[in-house]
Amino acid sequence: MMAVPDVSAPSDSARRGLLIVMTGASGVGKGTLRERWLEGQDVFYSTSWTTREARPGEQDGVDYVFVTPEAFEAKAAADGFLEHAAFVGNRYGTPIEPIESALGRGQDVVLEIEVEGAMQVQARAGEEAILVFIMPPSLTELRRRLEGRATETPERIEKRLLRAREEITQAHAFRYAIVNDDLNRALHELQAVQRYERARQIPEEEWTPEDRAAQALALSVRSDGLSAADLERVVNS
Repeated sequence: MMAVPDVSAPSDSARRGLLIVMTGASGVGKGTLRERWLEGQDVFYSTSWTTREARPGEQDGVDYVFVTPEAFEAKAAADGFLEHAAFVGNRYGTPIEPIESALGRGQDVVLEIEVEGAMQVQARAGEEAILVFIMPPSLTELRRRLEGRATETPERIEKRLLRAREEITQAHAFRYAIVNDDLNRALHELQAVQRYERARQIPEEEWTPEDRAAQALALSVRSDGLSAADLERVVNS
């Protein structure tokens, strides 16, 4: 595996931050991967609003901002979300003001949101939005993880699996697709994507060998490298 050293931001204070949007099926391990990836980094992690109830161990303002449906509607009506979407009976949204503030001061921003919301961000931000799709190795493994969490009814698990099947077949809508079957490898690939996207902000002749190593690894997880048959294998296994 190529070595991709730390992803510390360049010292150029005029650099605009990266807008990295991470999404994927519920139960794919986004939260654990995100925590490992962002550990020690000075990035802005946007905390989404949601109308769903907190799961055991979740903290208000850390994992999500848990709000009433009425408060959510008021925020949406005031155009206060970068994106918002409904998922399995609950609503999720990303407040827009802190995102733009962080990007403007050169701080990378990471959003962990649902697929529908990611598409809204892409429509609004265009190429500035770096979309990363986290995939399970198979739907069988995703079912095992969801059942192991013991936080969902069998009916909700089936709904999530059906939604996951649809989302996986749309993976080409994202710039990168990372399979989370090995946490350390997925982490290494995320770090490479972040470093490569930073390097793209400066002339290529100024790139370091580490930037070029990151480029090679990042390009290996571009979603356009996945065939339709590859995606079918994931949803049918």
